[in-house]
Amino acid sequence: MGNEHISKKFDAELEAARSRVLQMGGLVEQQISRAMEALAAGDMALADQVIADDHRVNALEVGIDDDCVHIIAKRQPAASDLRMVMAIIKTITDLERIGDEAQKIARMAKLIHEQDRRLSTKFSEVKYASTVALDMLRTALDAFARLDITAAGKVVKQDAIVDEQFRGVLRQLVTFMMEDPRTISAAIEILFIAKAIERIGDHAKNMSEYVVYLVKGKDVRHITAEEFERETQSLD
Repeated sequence: MGNEHISKKFDAELEAARSRVLQMGGLVEQQISRAMEALAAGDMALADQVIADDHRVNALEVGIDDDCVHIIAKRQPAASDLRMVMAIIKTITDLERIGDEAQKIARMAKLIHEQDRRLSTKFSEVKYASTVALDMLRTALDAFARLDITAAGKVVKQDAIVDEQFRGVLRQLVTFMMEDPRTISAAIEILFIAKAIERIGDHAKNMSEYVVYLVKGKDVRHITAEEFERETQSLD
């Protein structure tokens, strides 16, 4: 009975940590959405809120990390339980960095609108890339919640779309700057935003790789997209 009690308590601690990861993920999703809304609408109050709320993301990372340290020290997990703890630690690191990128978008939005440095473009590529990157994050979190390696594979495919959109934005901005040097300041700020979105995609991809590691015990970092797809199609 004692061992069963300890086991149930351990399971509860792991589940609590997993739940806090999803809570952190939800907050980060909100940060990205609000930052992009602030950029589109010129809402400086919303941009300020995104910047101010970054501390909440940081606090969650510190708290979950501390929980994981205590789990390792008290429970000495092995096998799949240890993989879960390690996946949680890695995931919250990427979520914290995504929060930083959302804050960066909000800061650039403030600069662009406060200085009235908007370019004569609707930024369709930037908006589309942010939509894909946000979907990647949601899918990666869902894959983590359901231990779904098929969903993880979808995230890797979407990363190529975000990368291509970033290259498209870069080409467009270079054209603007060459045609009219007065657009250089605004173009650089938009480039920072586009790069932040591209990095959000990279972090979401990292999170999907941790799901495969968690389910299959295989490190799938630094492999090709084709190899990753094969891994997510088989449970061997």
